[in-house]
Amino acid sequence: MFHWHDAVEFSFYFVETFALPFAVLVFLIDRRRQRAVDQEEIYQRLSDEYTNFLKLVLDNADLQLLRRASSTPELSEEQKERKLALFGILVSIFERAYILVYEDHMDKQTRRLWSSWVDYMREWCSRPDFRLSLPGLLQGEDPDFRKHIEAIAQEAAANPKSLGEERSASSIEH
Repeated sequence: MFHWHDAVEFSFYFVETFALPFAVLVFLIDRRRQRAVDQEEIYQRLSDEYTNFLKLVLDNADLQLLRRASSTPELSEEQKERKLALFGILVSIFERAYILVYEDHMDKQTRRLWSSWVDYMREWCSRPDFRLSLPGLLQGEDPDFRKHIEAIAQEAAANPKSLGEERSASSIEH
């Protein structure tokens, strides 16, 4: 004879054996999917910030920050101030990207997202005027970020031609 006590006990074992592991699996899969969505959202917000920065650069075209040539005309004090402010905004965006995206052990997706930020940092660090401004702009910034961008700047200073060629090659690929 089958009693309600047996039915409850069977239900408990059924849940323990099948439903609970299934629920945990569904939870873990959903968590992984949500993490990927969160990463994409962070990347999109950072990309939007960089796009807004580039709009500021266009609005200040007299500073010639998009010009690849290393020689720029002599700037007035007001222009130098605006340029320094724009570099400050850029460093802030780079630091935020470093803090939100960079990891010591990145999966393929995170590495893909991070590599575009490294390209941006290399591009700007290839500019002598940006490198000269960095020490003042990095005061009080995250120490790990500071080491990271200083290493990129040192590499750019040591190999200005190779970074320029790399930048040209990467712009052709993208």
